[in-house]
Amino acid sequence: MKNRSWAFLAGGLLVALLLAGVVSNYASSHPDGLDSSLLKGCTVDADDTIVGGSCPAQQARDHELADSPLADYGVRGVRNSFVSTGLSGVLGVLVTFAIGAGGFWLLRRRGSTPTDSDATTPAEGDAVASRAGTAS
Repeated sequence: MKNRSWAFLAGGLLVALLLAGVVSNYASSHPDGLDSSLLKGCTVDADDTIVGGSCPAQQARDHELADSPLADYGVRGVRNSFVSTGLSGVLGVLVTFAIGAGGFWLLRRRGSTPTDSDATTPAEGDAVASRAGTAS
């Protein structure tokens, strides 16, 4: 790969790490999208705890990976929430980059190995064919 490609790749990775490590801490904590639609019909308090009404979110339960090391946008064991969220984002970017790079590495073009039929160039093949035609 050319030096310019490596610089572009490194710059993109650096921007992604910066966004994941720092900017992710300033994302809104208010539910949106699916979370918001599941709360329709319920009354929630300031801590987003359901205190009344009827909505699909009342049947929600934790998933199987709720106790994993990176669950809930943080790293288990890190007490500082800013560091925990940033570290979780950085680890996510690095894992995603590693999987993507590994996939591209597996799918990369490889140089073709010459076979017996490839041993002669087309010009040589034409010369051989023309000599064979004139000999008869």
